[in-house]
Amino acid sequence: MSASSIFNGRMTARRDGPFILFLIGMRVHRPWAPWEWLPVFSAMPAMMKEIAQNPDSGFLGAESFLSLTNPLIVQYWKDFDSLLAYAHDKEGKHFPAWARFNREVGGNGKVGIWHETYRIEAGAYETIYGNMPRTGLGRTRGVAHGKAEGRLAGAKERMGA
Repeated sequence: MSASSIFNGRMTARRDGPFILFLIGMRVHRPWAPWEWLPVFSAMPAMMKEIAQNPDSGFLGAESFLSLTNPLIVQYWKDFDSLLAYAHDKEGKHFPAWARFNREVGGNGKVGIWHETYRIEAGAYETIYGNMPRTGLGRTRGVAHGKAEGRLAGAKERMGA
């Protein structure tokens, strides 16, 4: 990453209206057995590419956090209905991957998966990014990314903005 993509100082991000925060991850129970977890892990990049290339999907952006045993993706969605529509789209990449997971892994305990979904109301969150490139909510579609100054200088003020 080049230094030119860094926003010096304190920045914040705001969205008009509510949005969905979707956390999805997996847990590798036996890292020495990649044949058990690699098919699950490798299904996600195609799904991420699919939703990122479709601006009408309701997907706003994501951040990936990789670790050997607990990879995590933080996703932002316009609304819950958009997230559900993608999850249940039989023509999309997710639905067959989910069916394959249930068929091949199911409850055998070799690989764990999880997700959490939160509806975030406008004014019910705050963000701060110090000397960072656009990241998290700050790099999603439809976000106002700007200086954390004036009425947005403090966490308490950003939370209520």
